[in-house]
Amino acid sequence: MDSNYLASIINSTIRSTTPVLLAALGSAICSQVGVFNIALEGQMLIGSFTAIIVNYLTGSVALAVLAGILSGAVIGGIVALLQVKYKGADMVIGTSINLLVTGLTSILLFVILGVKGGFSSPELGSLKKINLPIIKDIPFIGRVFENLTSLDYFSYIIAIVIFIYLFKTVSGFRVLSVGINKEAAESLGIKAIRTKMIVVTMSGALCGLGGTVLSMGQVTLFTEAMTAGRGFIAMAAAGMAQSHPLLVIISSLFFGAAQAVGVAIQNIVPSQLTMTIPYIATIAALAIFSNRKNKKKFTSLE
Repeated sequence: MDSNYLASIINSTIRSTTPVLLAALGSAICSQVGVFNIALEGQMLIGSFTAIIVNYLTGSVALAVLAGILSGAVIGGIVALLQVKYKGADMVIGTSINLLVTGLTSILLFVILGVKGGFSSPELGSLKKINLPIIKDIPFIGRVFENLTSLDYFSYIIAIVIFIYLFKTVSGFRVLSVGINKEAAESLGIKAIRTKMIVVTMSGALCGLGGTVLSMGQVTLFTEAMTAGRGFIAMAAAGMAQSHPLLVIISSLFFGAAQAVGVAIQNIVPSQLTMTIPYIATIAALAIFSNRKNKKKFTSLE
């Protein structure tokens, strides 16, 4: 393995990480307020679909990104309404939303564009690729950061901003207090239900942005169920990171690396096997994490 090939894998890791990272941040902020949101998959998928539709109809990448974010936020708002305000069962609501969006996007793809299975067109605009001055001319490093989009970089800024907001500001502490002790937070005048609903809606927006990156980042197209379990992988990433925004970056990079390695070895190993690598990595990571967490619990009890 030469240095250029290694740099290519790292570059692929960064690009593969972005959708998972954004959705994992959405999962993390939900967990911080005590909401178990498993509708990440549906929120990502609606973002991917809406971004491509608006992209094709308007020819504007900026409007497509905005539409992806807003559509994710709308689904997030529906989850917030049903799950937080009306106290619906999280598993039922989340699973229903995921199934509903999967079916709805397939139907709308045919109704709006008259195609089935997927859609791609030379008229679609893609997210602008950025090659950083000076860095692009540095061997190895230049290849690592080659052709990344603005959202690839922006996703890490979002993680840092969320960390600063939650753990370094008074408003952020109030949000965290809702997840720690809802009754105590309400006794201090904090509107816990409203706070939770806002956070879940913001989670949807992050997932919608992640879905937009998925359909307009590495490739510019939409296929039915193209998220392919990334919402659930994002949940695993957030769980491994204990919903800490900065640790979410590390856990998301792990899953991004698993996907990049799977793509890199497709010429050696049958693609049917390489496609399972991210999911095997998810199961293995969760098993190890759960085992260590249980050991810590038993140790503290002793």
